[in-house]
Amino acid sequence: MSQENSLKKIKELREVTGVGFKDCKSAIDESNGDIEKAIILLRKKGIAKATKRMSRVAAEGLIYITEKDNKYSIIEINSETDFVAKNKDFINFGKEVSINTLAMNGELNKVLNSKMINEKTVDDNLIDLIAKIGEKITIRRSAFVNNETVNFSYVHSSIENNVGKLGVIISLKTKKKKEDLLDLGKQLSMHIAASSPIALDKESLDKSVINKEKEIIVEELKNSGKDTKIIDKIAVGKLNKFIADNTLLNQEWIIDPKKKVQEILKEFAGKDKIEIEKFIRFKVGEGL
Repeated sequence: MSQENSLKKIKELREVTGVGFKDCKSAIDESNGDIEKAIILLRKKGIAKATKRMSRVAAEGLIYITEKDNKYSIIEINSETDFVAKNKDFINFGKEVSINTLAMNGELNKVLNSKMINEKTVDDNLIDLIAKIGEKITIRRSAFVNNETVNFSYVHSSIENNVGKLGVIISLKTKKKKEDLLDLGKQLSMHIAASSPIALDKESLDKSVINKEKEIIVEELKNSGKDTKIIDKIAVGKLNKFIADNTLLNQEWIIDPKKKVQEILKEFAGKDKIEIEKFIRFKVGEGL
């Protein structure tokens, strides 16, 4: 790895972790320039703290949401620079693709092969757009929720209606009418946008995520010089905190941190029942 590339990696690692130059350089050298591995090394040494923002983000672009008859779709379209993401041709292309995404029930392969207004496929129009703008553009991912549940959406810091850098769709299972849940739907969507849960509850949290976090916690405690007799006990507490912070139902309600999200659902439900069927949260470039 060249010195210039190494310095870029160190700078990126410092921005993500807030750790000093020397420790970041050591981690970059030890991980052969792999940012994700370097983050884990720093955490195991107890130098960097866990944060949900440690995913490497290397892409720009926009999130689009389309809704009709309580059916919702969401799609992420990426560009190399934010400048292109603000381009009118890029924005308008995404808005039309978003309409097709809803029509295709969010199935990305079908979306790419669907026809746009000019009778050319999305894929062909994408190639034309790349040629016109001169920058790599990709349609990364999409999702869809049907109208069997009561659904809501939210786009954070939208540049146009339902177009922005972060989008959320949430589906509620309840006998209540949608008009009676407008405040709850909006508040839940905004909570998800701000708190970025990775799963609904402990049961739906990927076991590999839990095992990886446990490994990091134990290594960090060992490296901090904690007595081996109490490491397991401390690790359990830290792991439970990680689960609570990252599962929607167990998170502190952003409007009233004294309460959990699951408590808020019970309050709104009254004598009825409100369950979160699913939620989708797309943030531009997250995880790339």
